Amino acid sequence: MQIIHTSAAPAPIGPYSQAVLHNGLLYLSGQIAIDPASGDLVQHSLEAETQQVMKNIAALLEATGTSFNKVIKTTIFLSDMALFAEVNTIYGSYFSGHYPARETVAVKGLPKGVNVEISMLVAVD
Repeated sequence: MQIIHTSAAPAPIGPYSQAVLHNGLLYLSGQIAIDPASGDLVQHSLEAETQQVMKNIAALLEATGTSFNKVIKTTIFLSDMALFAEVNTIYGSYFSGHYPARETVAVKGLPKGVNVEISMLVAVD
């Protein structure tokens, strides 16, 4: 088992790792829209928030030498299902024909009051 850490993604805000690599699978902890350079939340629009989440995920994938094409499963947490269409469009733009299994759920509250949190399970060769 290998703990993954990169300064290109936000540091954990609790007792967890950014990601864990085990037996060829990368388990990405839920990412929210924290800009890793400033530590500030990106929340001036839902689009900007979702893009930052995906950038944080991309940084973790890059740090482990994998890509969105290797994502097996995704979980998307939303503060409200009314946000689904916009988040789905942005999320989908990061994939090119290879779409992972996924569930999307609305929850009462997310860390730091964000609207979007995404976690993933990824194959690593």
